[in-house]
This record gives sequence, structure tokens and C-alpha cells, in this order.
Amino acid sequence: MSSRRTRIVGLTGGIATGKSTVARRLVELGAVVIDADAIVHELQTPGSPVLDEIVEAFGPEMLDASGALDRAALGDRVFRDPEARKRLNAIVHPRVGAEMARRTEAARQVGAPLVVLDIPLLFETRARGGTGASVDTVVLVYAPRAVQIERQMARDGCDQEEAERRIAAQMPIDEKRALADHVIDNRGSRGETDAQVSALFLLLSEPAEG
Repeated sequence: MSSRRTRIVGLTGGIATGKSTVARRLVELGAVVIDADAIVHELQTPGSPVLDEIVEAFGPEMLDASGALDRAALGDRVFRDPEARKRLNAIVHPRVGAEMARRTEAARQVGAPLVVLDIPLLFETRARGGTGASVDTVVLVYAPRAVQIERQMARDGCDQEEAERRIAAQMPIDEKRALADHVIDNRGSRGETDAQVSALFLLLSEPAEG
């Protein structure tokens, strides 16, 4: 006899596609969302082993005056240098993966029906030969590349060249769209996006048998 189990959903997107907006809406609807970026920030606090390794790898200039990670400086370094990006990923990704697995198991133990793993680089991790997170289905938050560039310039105050360089560091959004099981098209209004998310939440909240 089958029993209800926790369904694990991978949520991904691209720079400035609006993934955080979709994640917040899923939380409002009742999903448990485990945010990879938030875990990264937790693991990089002053005095942490991860921050110590980053400083060892990239130098003390990666710290600000208070001794915290200078995220702007680190981001500028790794987006310009693919080898530096690989080195950073090798430091951070294993720890993030372990913590996400721990939190996912905790959600399973309390019987959460829907757990969403918010992972910006889900497809990139798999493309590099990593297994990535183990998920039942993948949802992509989509916006065309031109919209990504426009939104990033407005959000971050960067110029077009910098916006394009950062987007180029990720898998093209249309390639991700072809790999995803479900797509939230976020090029329209907030209301249009919320309606898509609500419909998908209902679909994914159907009991998963196992």
C-alpha cells in the first residue's frame, strides 16, 4: 500500500528572472522553501571555515573593513574569471548541498507535503558533472535575455556590459527552459505571475505516492 511522501521541487531561473518573487509566493501558499543563496550567506559569516577558505583562495581584499565578506568584490572577481568561479564553487557548493539535504530531511520528518529547493545554478551544477540536488520535478522562472539585462541594470545599477557578462556566466535561459519540467513566465505583470504560481502550487501539491 502506497503512502503520501514529501514531493521535492527544484526551483531555478537566471539572473533577474524573478525567482525570488516566485519563491516568496510559494511560501505564502504554504510550501517549505529552502534557499541555497540564504544558506551560502549563513556559511560565509565572519569566523566560518568557508569564509576562511575564501580568503585563503582569493586574498584578504575579499573582506570589508568589518571583516565580513565583500560580496561585491568577490562577485566582480568570479564573474570575470571562470577559473576563479570554479574554485569558489568547489569551496561553497559541497557545504551548501549538505545543509540543504539536512533541511530537506527535517522537512520530510515533519511530513511537509511540498518542499521547494531554491537553487539558482541547478542546471549548471548538473552540466558540470555534479549530481545536483535530488528533486522530483524542476520549475524554471523564465524571462527573455533582453528582460534579464534590463532588470539587472535597473536593480543593480550596473551598465549593459556588466549585465551581459554576468548573464553569460550562467547557462542561457532558453536552454534552461528546454530542460525544465514546468515554466513560470515572469515577463508580464506581478498578477500574471502570481496566477501561474498559484496554479502550479495546486498541481504540485497533489499527493505524491511512494
